[in-house]
Amino acid sequence: MTQVPTKTNLHPRNLHRERYDFESLITASPELATYVSVNAYGNESIDFADPAAVKALNRALLKQYYQIKEWDIPDQYLCPPIPGRADYLHYLADLLAESNGGNIPRGVAVRVFDIGVGANCIYPLIGHAAYGWHFVGTDIDEVALSNAQHIVEANDLNDAIELRLQPSSTDIFSGVTYADEYFALTLSNPPFHASLAEARKGAQRKWQNLGKEHNKHNKHKKPVLNFGGQSMELCCEGGEEAFVTRMIEESASGGEHCLWFTTLISKSASLPQAYSALKHAGAVDSRTIEMAQGQKKSRLLAWTFMDKNQRQAWWAKHGKK
Repeated sequence: MTQVPTKTNLHPRNLHRERYDFESLITASPELATYVSVNAYGNESIDFADPAAVKALNRALLKQYYQIKEWDIPDQYLCPPIPGRADYLHYLADLLAESNGGNIPRGVAVRVFDIGVGANCIYPLIGHAAYGWHFVGTDIDEVALSNAQHIVEANDLNDAIELRLQPSSTDIFSGVTYADEYFALTLSNPPFHASLAEARKGAQRKWQNLGKEHNKHNKHKKPVLNFGGQSMELCCEGGEEAFVTRMIEESASGGEHCLWFTTLISKSASLPQAYSALKHAGAVDSRTIEMAQGQKKSRLLAWTFMDKNQRQAWWAKHGKK
């Protein structure tokens, strides 16, 4: 079997389109060497079913490509696949370019609101490194925010990344935004399972995709969430469909304060309800952008309450300060 040298389904600006250069990654982060071996195709790789290996790979990628000198997450917290997270941000940059004469806006004047920043703080780290944007990240988990704050401080990013505790498990914007604030973007990677049982089934499918089904060599192993994740990171009542619907409903009251509201949609079956909610909320424009990383497929849903002329006027007033 011949492996494709480039990951052509990733955004053209994504720094991770090429096969991982483990020699360079190990130079950046020597601890990664422990987890690298030659796979069945004769290529260097890691065991993606091993949480420690995935974390070590992430740490090396962040060091080499995004100048993040210190990064860690507590055990059992979500360890995100960095190429896919970077893809989301690059598509958001394209979206902003529409109101900026086709040029991607850079710098801290571009304010981005990250819903569920998590212990990993991954979107602010990549987004600031790639585009210089300023981020406000929120979360309902105090442990996650504490870890994210440590990452921010360890990398001298206090001026670029601000973290806020969301005191309500049911609110998204209320309680963490101020009346005089304006954001170019919101982003969200919502919990897409409706229950932990559903999340475990997803872990089983992931193991099968990784070739880690139970067999005579690993009968003692049980499928694990190799990318980790606390229950609040993985599931919520009603799953992603309910979360995104609530986000759309809340966004309607702040339509003048944000240029584009966006979220990832993991399941295509969630789209009809989201489209219905957008129509009911009075969204003026919306986009659905297909995304993929390996076998994982998702889509980016973006919506705004402004027409093209209003967006350009908004950008002229709030996007270049």
